[in-house]
Amino acid sequence: MKILFMGSSAFAVPSLDALVRSPHSILEVVVQPDKQAGRGMHITACPVAEFARSNGLALFQPTSVRKEDVIEHFRGLAPDLLVIVAYGKILPRALIDIPRLGSINVHASLLPKYRGAAPINWAIANGERETGVTTMYINEGLDAGDMLLSASTPIGSEETALELHDRLATIGAALLTETVKKIEAGKIEPVPQDHSKATFAPILKKKDGRIDWQMPAFAIANRVRGFSPWPGTFTSLNQKTVRVHKAQAAEISHCEKPGTVIEATNALTVACGRGALCILELQSEGGRRMPATDFLRGHKIAVGTKFG
Repeated sequence: MKILFMGSSAFAVPSLDALVRSPHSILEVVVQPDKQAGRGMHITACPVAEFARSNGLALFQPTSVRKEDVIEHFRGLAPDLLVIVAYGKILPRALIDIPRLGSINVHASLLPKYRGAAPINWAIANGERETGVTTMYINEGLDAGDMLLSASTPIGSEETALELHDRLATIGAALLTETVKKIEAGKIEPVPQDHSKATFAPILKKKDGRIDWQMPAFAIANRVRGFSPWPGTFTSLNQKTVRVHKAQAAEISHCEKPGTVIEATNALTVACGRGALCILELQSEGGRRMPATDFLRGHKIAVGTKFG
């Protein structure tokens, strides 16, 4: 089968690798243009582009997939199937309709839950105990097409978004391989989504990482895991930013205002709207990441100090 692949982020690399190892032919790999990144703002290729180049795959980086000449380019390739994994753009109907066997997507959630750009992050941040991957036919909506196959997995109680991302990428690659086999054999049965049960996972913004100490401790701890590594979770102390890298919720009864330090000897514990947050690893502005015990040896924080 002749496959046109579209993807950009690291989540898509295992899926592309699985297709490269399959009997199918990869006509072309389509990624977003190289972008400036890092402190030096150097031009950097996305992970899928790097993989494609290192494996000798044909690479195409259009500035837009909506231009007529780009659509004609894809028509000229005459793909049997279009596979999209973490490409980052909604595709036009003119492109979706080109492959004779359809256009499919690998999405990192159990649809219809967590449609959108950041399903892994919000699943953890919202305290979900299970998530997974779904393959689906795409349409012009946001992750709203008919579902093909799915695979579920529990979310570890201490698992971060980065750790879960890597596991789901591997699960997604295996699910994509099975989906492609079933499509080729004509044994796939699409299932419409129940749109009334849809939830959304919007793209993360830096402000999402600011800790609201009014929230319950368990909700803040979930955000610390879910927003790692970006945007991270942060608060302020003496008008300077403090990043919280690792924390646990504690069911501690207290009468303190949220954000108040209630323990700062052998642990750094902060009162929340309900319970308290035990900060395990943190980083002061301009400093390095360190365990809270080391932080307390270098920073004199008294009980009653206010964060945020």
